[in-house]
Amino acid sequence: MSQRKTRVLIVDDSPTVRQTLSEVISSDPELEVMATAADPYVAVRRIHEEVPDVITLDIEMPRLDGLSFLDKLMRQLPLPVVICSTLTTAGSETALIALEKGAVDVIAKPKLGTKQFLEDSRVAICESIKAAAKVDRSKLGRAAGARIMPRLSADAVLLKSKPPASLTTTEKVIVVGASTGGTEALVNFLQALPMDAPGVVVVQHMPEGFTAQFAKRLDRHCQVRVSEASDGDSVLRGHVLIAPGGLHTMLTRAGARYFVRVKSGPLVNRHRPSVDVLFRSAATHAGKNAVGVILTGMGDDGARGMLELREAGAINFAQDEHTCVVFGMPKEAIRMGGVHDVLPLSEIAPRALRACSSGRSA
Repeated sequence: MSQRKTRVLIVDDSPTVRQTLSEVISSDPELEVMATAADPYVAVRRIHEEVPDVITLDIEMPRLDGLSFLDKLMRQLPLPVVICSTLTTAGSETALIALEKGAVDVIAKPKLGTKQFLEDSRVAICESIKAAAKVDRSKLGRAAGARIMPRLSADAVLLKSKPPASLTTTEKVIVVGASTGGTEALVNFLQALPMDAPGVVVVQHMPEGFTAQFAKRLDRHCQVRVSEASDGDSVLRGHVLIAPGGLHTMLTRAGARYFVRVKSGPLVNRHRPSVDVLFRSAATHAGKNAVGVILTGMGDDGARGMLELREAGAINFAQDEHTCVVFGMPKEAIRMGGVHDVLPLSEIAPRALRACSSGRSA
């Protein structure tokens, strides 16, 4: 008996996008296009006829914009939504609002060459839709044939090495990894940090061009300062650095000073930035002075790196299944043995701060 396919409703006012996305989605044997709609009003009629498993949604559309439609959808019939938005500064801000309202992922499409971009991004788009289909729908309303590229490990960017025998600093640093559902989880985590919290470096899987706006939004709502990381930025108390989309971010150290290196490189676990790359760098350069946190997300990026952190003496925490939108990354980190404690989201920040103060998980 064949497995039931994930049914997708495409909502976009561009006929070219609707056709190309249909071809991309239909190329995956696990997916099928249930219907397409040129605007939200047509989408509502399609949903009344048959409820899809996942919706891909444009933001700028006639009659009713995608953001307003998303807001109504999440209040009346929460469904997994993947935003397909033009990559502009204004568009990225709107897409972040959409994530806050309950969308589970963002596909950044360019203003020009959209058809070619969608075809080239076939694997990423299909994986995003399949991840969205696995989201626990009960948590949405409250949250607000192509060749697959080789799946590379952190070795492709940073070779594993042992931390130095003696560290020349006792300054603590917190490293955080998140993916699907992480935009809201990070708000919760970072808002709980005081102004003098240890320096924090975050990898949130997010397209290039969105992380700067995401950091600005976080900065407005947190006591700590939040900014997008640039190569050479120091990791300071009371400051959170968000890894820029499309680039790997690594922790390093010169004497007693922690700073980050931001550079390009191959996809690791099909992500750039990769949580594994950040965690490995923290294991190497911070060792027992690091505290690792892995939050909600699809896949296993960060699981191996978290084990390396633990082996280097770090204390690690994972978000529990009940509070995760997708219990993927934390589950794999737990399975591999890299996690000391599994906690509800609201308890992670206080426990991480205690670990920084005492060096113990309890």
